[in-house]
Amino acid sequence: MVWALAHFGILYGWDMNWQTAATDAIITNLLLAGACLLVFNNLRFYRPKKYAPFFLLALCLAITAFWLFVTDLVLRYLLKGQDSFIEASRPVRFNIGFLLTGCSAMISLLWYHAEEQQDNMQLKSETESIAKDAELYSLRQQLQPHFLFNSLNSISALVVSDPELSRKMIQQLSAFLRGTLNKEDKKNITLSEELIHLELYLDIEKVRFGHRLQTIIDVQDKEALIPPMILQPIVENAIKFGVYDTIGTVSIAIKAQRVNNDLVINVRNPYDPETADPRKGTGFGLNSIRRRLFLIFSRNDLLTTTYDQLEFTTTVKIPQHD
Repeated sequence: MVWALAHFGILYGWDMNWQTAATDAIITNLLLAGACLLVFNNLRFYRPKKYAPFFLLALCLAITAFWLFVTDLVLRYLLKGQDSFIEASRPVRFNIGFLLTGCSAMISLLWYHAEEQQDNMQLKSETESIAKDAELYSLRQQLQPHFLFNSLNSISALVVSDPELSRKMIQQLSAFLRGTLNKEDKKNITLSEELIHLELYLDIEKVRFGHRLQTIIDVQDKEALIPPMILQPIVENAIKFGVYDTIGTVSIAIKAQRVNNDLVINVRNPYDPETADPRKGTGFGLNSIRRRLFLIFSRNDLLTTTYDQLEFTTTVKIPQHD
């Protein structure tokens, strides 16, 4: 529309009557707009990767020549007696048409390239999300067999010696596995839900170890959000290095408190420095938790371990987004 008005102003300024100038400007620029739309539409469906500049040049030249031919015919039909002017202005019209179709080609290329980049980024993001979910699922699944085999072995040993206790342990194991399946599709749960699930695990372990295993749980913010099945592998690691390698009663301490925008959970267990190496306390269980936390929060500093002469501590930070 802006160029049509300029076109009209130029012709009218050359002492051409306004009806002729308006007809020339309207017809010429309507057909030119159609030519530009033809360029846009062509590049929407076909954008060559090879020899693209030559293709664009040939496309713009062909469409401009076709536009000029059609414009020439229409103007000769509508503007009787202006044949000499139409013929004399043909080079100028061609240059203007080629310039505008070329600009349309460049704009359309930039537009479609931006759309393509956006689609590729969205596809990449979706692919990464699917891969992340698959890895998280795989990590959760790998944690279960180790505990399951230990529990089944304990049940097998109790079947003959204490059938009633073995039956109770089977019920507890069933409840634990049912809770695990129910949490598979949840991204976050409250700390209170995680503790209920952890209690089922501890009940099973206490059947195995009897009075030797004791737990102290101190939780301040039970409504804080936490990824499911984070605590059980950490506590399992604490039991492994606390109960397996020591004699007598062992107390596992679990403390959770809110520190600024993080939920900080500490799990402490004693160990015997003569039979257990605390540097080996970061096996598959803790490494899998560290990997899960990285996939969820994109941070490598959310799980740390420390130890002194008698105690091993695992610290987990769960960012809270209020």
